[in-house]
Amino acid sequence: MLCPLPVAPVNETDMILLPKGLKALKQVAKQVGLDLRGAYVNLDGGFDSTHNRKMIFNAGMIPNIKENPRNRKTTKRGRKRFFNEAIHALRVQVEWPFAWEDKFKRLLLRFERIQQRHYGMKLMAYTLINLRGFCVT
Repeated sequence: MLCPLPVAPVNETDMILLPKGLKALKQVAKQVGLDLRGAYVNLDGGFDSTHNRKMIFNAGMIPNIKENPRNRKTTKRGRKRFFNEAIHALRVQVEWPFAWEDKFKRLLLRFERIQQRHYGMKLMAYTLINLRGFCVT
C-alpha cells in the first residue's frame, strides 16, 4: 500500500485534492521504480469530468470513471466514455485499507492540527497495515 495522499481539512472536497494526489503518486512510483503507463485509475462518479479524465490520460494512465448521469433524463450524445465494470469492481479491495485506517483512532478523530504530523501518522498506520500483510503466517 502506497500513501501519496495529500492531506487537507475535512471541509475540502476530493476534487480539489486530485491534482496533488496524482502528482504525489507519480513521484512515489518514480522513487519505487513502478511504471504507471497504462495503469487504470478507478474513481467514482463524483470525479467524472473532462478535466479529470484529461489530467489522468496526460499522466499516461487510463481513467476508469463511472459516468455521472447528472440528473439527465436521456443519455448524453457523442462517443461513450471508457468504463470497464470488471476493473471497477476491484475497487472494493482498494477501499479495505481505508477501512483499516479507521482502526487507528488518532487518524479517525484527527487530533493533529499540523498537516505534516497528520501525514506522518498516516504513513505510520500504512506501514503497520503493510507489515500485517507481509507477516502473515
